[in-house]
Amino acid sequence: METLLINALNGFCYGMLLFIISIGLTIIFGVMGVLNFAHGSFYMLGAYLCFQVVSSLHSFWLGLLIAPFLVGLLGLATEAAFLRPLYGRDASYQLLLTFGILLILDDGVKLIWGAGYHSVEPPRLLSGTIPILGNTYPIYSIFIAILGPITALALWLFFHKTSWGKMIRAAAMDREMASAIGINVPLLFTTVFFLGTFLAGMAGVLAAPLRAIGPAMGDNIIIAAFIVVVVGGLGSFKGAFIGAIILGLMDALGIQFVPQIQMALPYLILALVLLVRPKGLFGKE
Repeated sequence: METLLINALNGFCYGMLLFIISIGLTIIFGVMGVLNFAHGSFYMLGAYLCFQVVSSLHSFWLGLLIAPFLVGLLGLATEAAFLRPLYGRDASYQLLLTFGILLILDDGVKLIWGAGYHSVEPPRLLSGTIPILGNTYPIYSIFIAILGPITALALWLFFHKTSWGKMIRAAAMDREMASAIGINVPLLFTTVFFLGTFLAGMAGVLAAPLRAIGPAMGDNIIIAAFIVVVVGGLGSFKGAFIGAIILGLMDALGIQFVPQIQMALPYLILALVLLVRPKGLFGKE
């Protein structure tokens, strides 16, 4: 039973990390209708920038402040310079563009930081372990498990209680009508892309002390992020949160109960959802 609870906690922690990256993907798709294939590369870039800040300034907290903001600025420039001219065209143009950005960012980090792997230590405040159910558990993992719901609440308040959030929701429902009543939709889209890539960079920073930082880390996580948003429902805030928890728990508990097929479980869940409920658990037709 203790092992089951520890694995469930591991799954929730991983789920919260998945949520933070997946919600950025969900926001961008839900408002702009763009499936951003480069989202995982923005996540990877956040981890690399965190490594650079920690190496130079010796502060993880500065990395958590600086790296997501820089990733968000790059996302802002990407949307304004490259994505904006493609609105109104076939979706394949956006897919090809974001895939090209993925390749550029993957090669860019190799040129700057090399093809080897790097690591970041958790901050001193969050290093070490605490006793849980007769076992020891990393404090940093507890921090991520707490930060995930806090991030979800902050985003919900932003979208439902602020004027900017309400304008974004209006543009997501009907961009032509939003433009007709005076909302600057192009500026709004740029803001949304900044927010989505900021969250991807934030997830990369949070993942840096948990796993090795390497050029392939973005490719690995984007598959899981797409599974989360499809299972939860494309564009659904609630779906991203519930889908991330489901995928995180399946990953952790699968190791304990069905290790032979643990790696296939996310794809089996995806196939089941697509067969039974193609729009996802909380998606709309």
